[in-house]
Amino acid sequence: MKPQNRQATWRWTVAAICIASLAQVWPGAVWSPARAADSVARDTRLGGDARSTRFVTVLSKKVKFAIRTLADPYRVVIDLSDVKLNLPAGRGKKGKGLVSGYRYGRVEPYGVRIILDVNAPVRVEKASIWPARDGKPPRLVVELTRTDRKSFIARQRKNAKTRIAAARKEGRKTARASPSLPSPGRRKSRRAKRVIVIDPGHGGIDPGALSKSGLKEKNVVFSFSTMLRDHLIKTGRYEVLLTRTSDSYIPLRQRVDIGRRKGADLFISVHADSIPGRQAGDVAGATVYTLSEDASDEEAMALAAKENRSDIIAGVELPAEANDITNILIDLAQRETKNLSVGFADLLLSSLSGKTKVRKKGRKSAGFRVLKAPDVPSVLIELGYMSNPADVKRLRSSAWRKKVAGAVADAVGAYFAKRTARNPN
Repeated sequence: MKPQNRQATWRWTVAAICIASLAQVWPGAVWSPARAADSVARDTRLGGDARSTRFVTVLSKKVKFAIRTLADPYRVVIDLSDVKLNLPAGRGKKGKGLVSGYRYGRVEPYGVRIILDVNAPVRVEKASIWPARDGKPPRLVVELTRTDRKSFIARQRKNAKTRIAAARKEGRKTARASPSLPSPGRRKSRRAKRVIVIDPGHGGIDPGALSKSGLKEKNVVFSFSTMLRDHLIKTGRYEVLLTRTSDSYIPLRQRVDIGRRKGADLFISVHADSIPGRQAGDVAGATVYTLSEDASDEEAMALAAKENRSDIIAGVELPAEANDITNILIDLAQRETKNLSVGFADLLLSSLSGKTKVRKKGRKSAGFRVLKAPDVPSVLIELGYMSNPADVKRLRSSAWRKKVAGAVADAVGAYFAKRTARNPN
């Protein structure tokens, strides 16, 4: 087989694996983004006891919905399409019966997600939309009953087998249809604009790290990411895309897939860390991470584990089989891609020095799920620490964000200049 044919085959194989892994997260439910005016969730109610509990969502209009249960910890995940949230303040903080509390927010592409935290394994006895009647608006009514762990796990395994079969079928179908797909990472013309994908971490139902003053990581990194996007676009040299353009949660593997589908030349994930305990006030400064199967140190390993848990916080199911797919992606990752990621990370740290505080060991590596695109050079930048008052002050500053965004843009320019010099044709 010719080298170019092997390369094409490799790309289609990875594309099929990526799509199959996404199908495992939510097979068969591809909804368009919610239209804000379609329906409004105005209220929620809980009733019942430790044996049977009812959860009600009051709507202005009937909508599509999907519901499932997850274990460790036990949760009930409800997805509603075409809904705008307008719930009274404080909803979800207090529980009742089997539900200890609940949270909600946008999760793309499914719409609005409500996650019920339950204190025992439960079975969804009934779930339906009650139509408007006798002056009462439509309502989503979910009836939960307590069950035992053995029955719960047995049901989970049965459902998982169904989802895995659907994912494999989707992967085979995608592989067969591969000639019609765009080639990820391939450029049509050397003169075309470089494609940069910026990934503001967390969002929607997942706030990320919190400062003592209540500042949310998801808001800080979104503000910085939009400023960086605007800075790069002004150069006229790049096409710049954000993985999220609003306060919504995007599953981690979908963020990776966005970069690949857009043929990204560079993927930059933006975060702000937090350190618990007594050392929280002592740790400050920016850090840049690249992908590695072996973490550079225990702190990097802990951070990757925390960031990778975002999907769990947002109610995304991660079956054990999904880990096998992730491992395949790591095994297939090109050495060149990893080297390019490290090269950009070093340029980034050099550019940040003098513009903001940088940690002594500024470049680290770990198994961040969001960096696992096999053909897109990717880095994760931690702008600072939400647990450090001095860093929080910097993160709040528009002038600081502008200066640091300029430093990141300079590093991007240096990265592509170096690549062009090495490959002039």
